[in-house]
Amino acid sequence: MEIIKVSVSPAIFSTWFSQTHLSSTRDIGERVVAEVGCPTSFTKNTIESRYFGLVQDSLNKVLGKSCDLIFIVKTNPGLQKPPEKSLTPLFANEKDGGDLLEVLQKARLRPSFTFENFAVSSSNQMAHAAAEAVSQSLGAAYNPLFIWGGVGVGKTHLMASVGNHVLRVDPNRKVIFCTGEDFTNDIVEGIRNKTTQAFRNKYRKLDLLLIDDIQFIAGKEGVQEEFFHTFNAVTSVGGQIVLTSDRPPSEISKLEERLRSRFEAGLIVDVAPPDFELRCAITQIKAREKGIDLTPEQAQMIAANSESARKIEGLLTKLLTEIHVKKVPITNELIESSFAKNLETGVGLRRSTPDEVTEVVSKYYQVGKRLLLGDSRARPIARPRQVLMYILRTHLGIPLEEVGRVVGGRDHTTVMHAVEKITQLATNDVQMREDILKIKRSV
Repeated sequence: MEIIKVSVSPAIFSTWFSQTHLSSTRDIGERVVAEVGCPTSFTKNTIESRYFGLVQDSLNKVLGKSCDLIFIVKTNPGLQKPPEKSLTPLFANEKDGGDLLEVLQKARLRPSFTFENFAVSSSNQMAHAAAEAVSQSLGAAYNPLFIWGGVGVGKTHLMASVGNHVLRVDPNRKVIFCTGEDFTNDIVEGIRNKTTQAFRNKYRKLDLLLIDDIQFIAGKEGVQEEFFHTFNAVTSVGGQIVLTSDRPPSEISKLEERLRSRFEAGLIVDVAPPDFELRCAITQIKAREKGIDLTPEQAQMIAANSESARKIEGLLTKLLTEIHVKKVPITNELIESSFAKNLETGVGLRRSTPDEVTEVVSKYYQVGKRLLLGDSRARPIARPRQVLMYILRTHLGIPLEEVGRVVGGRDHTTVMHAVEKITQLATNDVQMREDILKIKRSV
């Protein structure tokens, strides 16, 4: 471990190696078979694929023999601790649960934003691993941790999970979650009421400061000045800072260079839009939270037609309302009718024109516009044409007759068939879902 520690950065060692251990060794003639225990399968796969040679060389040096490695998922017995009182279920005891809920409210944290409720896949694995490392070792793993990504990808949930974990382990920790706008408003209020010292006492003596949408302080000189001093005050005494933004520090315009350099001195991780498998997991988690019983097929239908966690939550809320008001069970038809209502409103690409969508589909499938809008029924031409009709109908909300006119003068029944066909494919075919998602992003 000491050899590995000086061979990699502190951040990599803390994230991947600190919880591993040598489970066992067996001498087989001139060689040694070593079992390396890893806390999770994700850690095991990462170390095995990226750092196999480093681990093997390190063991060769220490043992003086050639080593064969076997990586297994196994917790280090030496690191196991007796369960702490604060790690019991949130409402196992009404009094304790109430106290913890009050602590979370004081820190402005939502109790439901926890690591247990956060679905992990390849698009957010690194951010999740970094956030967990920070929650277990404030001020030591990565400081600051800067998480950036688009709307609805889970940045706020992940950041709040850090605060939730810290307070559940030790409710006496000083934690505050706020947005960039909240921070700005508190400064303005402090100046107006001549209570700037109270503001500084609130923000500069924290164990953990979580600021969402930090990009909103850019361009505000007084706010950036105050945040600079707050940042230094918190980190100088070992406090942890976690920030989120919709873009990396290098792309935040009007951000002071001294702040940019401090953000870049920590770990910067991005969270990509969720892929289909992750959207399925998010659908199941949020459905469980709302008490909705979905079949795997229904969860896939919702995931295939929703691009973000927020859209999934909105659709589930609508379904929950319908089953309570109409007193009906959840069926595939009910879910499809909810999609249809969204389609009628033209949600998504309303600002785009049919010509722009046609151009994107043409380029994506590498099919000329004349062929795309022509009469050819060959599969390489007909399928992209159906996708075009599907997107024009479902995401621009164009009437069936108008879609038919745009796509080479076809009647509305042809358009209906195309929309039904692509909807069915999008539910069952991962490649079709990804094609539609990439086309929509291009538009």
